[in-house]
Amino acid sequence: MGYENITFPQETKFLITGGAGFIGSNLCEALLKRGHFVRCLDDLSTGKAENIQPFLENSNFEFIKGDIRDLDTCMNACKNIDYVSHQAAWGSVPRSIEMPLVYEEINIKGTLNMLEAARQNNVKKFVYASSSSVYGDEPTLPKKEGREGNLLSPYALTKRTNEEYARLYTELYGLETIGFRYFNVFGRRQDPDGAYAAVIPKFVSSLLYNIAPKINGDGTQSRDFTYIENVIEANLKGMQAPREAAGEAFNIAYGGQVNLNELYQKLSELLGKKIEPVYGPERAGDIKHSNADIDKARKFLKYAPEYSFERGIELTIAWYREML
Repeated sequence: MGYENITFPQETKFLITGGAGFIGSNLCEALLKRGHFVRCLDDLSTGKAENIQPFLENSNFEFIKGDIRDLDTCMNACKNIDYVSHQAAWGSVPRSIEMPLVYEEINIKGTLNMLEAARQNNVKKFVYASSSSVYGDEPTLPKKEGREGNLLSPYALTKRTNEEYARLYTELYGLETIGFRYFNVFGRRQDPDGAYAAVIPKFVSSLLYNIAPKINGDGTQSRDFTYIENVIEANLKGMQAPREAAGEAFNIAYGGQVNLNELYQKLSELLGKKIEPVYGPERAGDIKHSNADIDKARKFLKYAPEYSFERGIELTIAWYREML
């Protein structure tokens, strides 16, 4: 794995917000395996209790059920913490278009609360989840930091705002922040249920149950699908990033490009299924093509993703076969 050689002093303490979610629970697991103390803050609005169930008997694990919209909760969660990995947020472009006020409260106010709590508790480093959606309608590929277009959704706006707040907290208060523009992360524990589920777990679940999945648009839209292990690597390396990287945001991806028709064909082959998908209208706010330039992360974070789309998909399908 790309992060096996990353070490922290044994007494180092970590806070993972959104720690019962897909990415957060994987981060909790990776740090607990190293013997570190991990505090998880989650209100379980999108995270799942079963994701952290295996950790509850671990004496190094502490769960706080709480809402990042409450500053006191954030302050308590940050007490005696060395590093914060802030993953708590509401995802989904379509849902943000339906519920912009909720996204403002959770993604912007919640993140600002966490930044302030980290600052007041003298946290060493604050790494946080941004999104590839901040590139908006900028058509140039690959997507490169500093070359953003017009935002296409409230979700994208919340993530861009988070980046600006994080930059200010570094420049004004000296809190070292590192942002991650995730590109379509997938892997174990990603929820296949619900109207706003990500495309890979949705496709896999449908195929396993012999249901024809729906593809929005004509399926030619492409994504830089990024396996969860690469994201864990980015978070751990971000916590050890040099001071010169503070206040910056970085693309976190593998650097590939797969369209939805290719994705569906690959999943069908691996699962041994022959089911024709159903095509529907394009989704409002979606970016047509997404492919990342990861040179900046390579340079500043020493990010070196080892898990290709193909390798990640095989591991992911093995997990869903066991769980579904």
